[in-house]
Amino acid sequence: MGSIPATKQGRATRERIVRTAAELIAERGAAATSLDDVLAATGASKSQLYHYFDDKHGLVEAVVDYQCATVLGLQAHALGSVRSWEDLERWAEVMVAIVEDHDARGGCPIGTLAAALSDTDERLRSSLSEAFQAWSDAIRGALVRLQENGLIGAGADLDSLTTFTLSTIQGGLLLAKTSRDAGQLRSALDGAIAQLRANAPARAGHRTSATRRSRR
Repeated sequence: MGSIPATKQGRATRERIVRTAAELIAERGAAATSLDDVLAATGASKSQLYHYFDDKHGLVEAVVDYQCATVLGLQAHALGSVRSWEDLERWAEVMVAIVEDHDARGGCPIGTLAAALSDTDERLRSSLSEAFQAWSDAIRGALVRLQENGLIGAGADLDSLTTFTLSTIQGGLLLAKTSRDAGQLRSALDGAIAQLRANAPARAGHRTSATRRSRR
């Protein structure tokens, strides 16, 4: 597992190595990213690298932890504030804005790692599965609050709606990545929100995607 730095400088160096490795792996894939690539990009020495990580696998593990924590931190914060349809739409806009800021490159860090590593490393597959479960929990929490506020019917299957929403996010991110068009994610999220609104009690009413887009 390598060594956890005891000093602030050591922790900063380790974080810099992990962050740079995450960027390289997102761009090239784990298999095509070597330790020499990471050393060249960070300017770190081999002794530093092997002090913090036993081998490449240890570094990839750290990258998985880093990417999961980054994505889940953002999602937990954004979804934690959802209590209305307007809040949910703001969450969707934040996701689209992030993809636009990255020129629709990279896709979902967790999804990309899962596609590359889940069939070859059981330990990493388990870590990534736990990350998706945490994301699902955050989505379900938002849906529970919408339901408590009378915006989703009492009889709605929140588990199925959660799975549908997360699957739609992943599909939209993949389409945006391959097409280099953040609009693909926007369309996917509009569809997900429309499906959620379809479970609203009749008295709550709902606005169409076309209406939402006209107000942007």
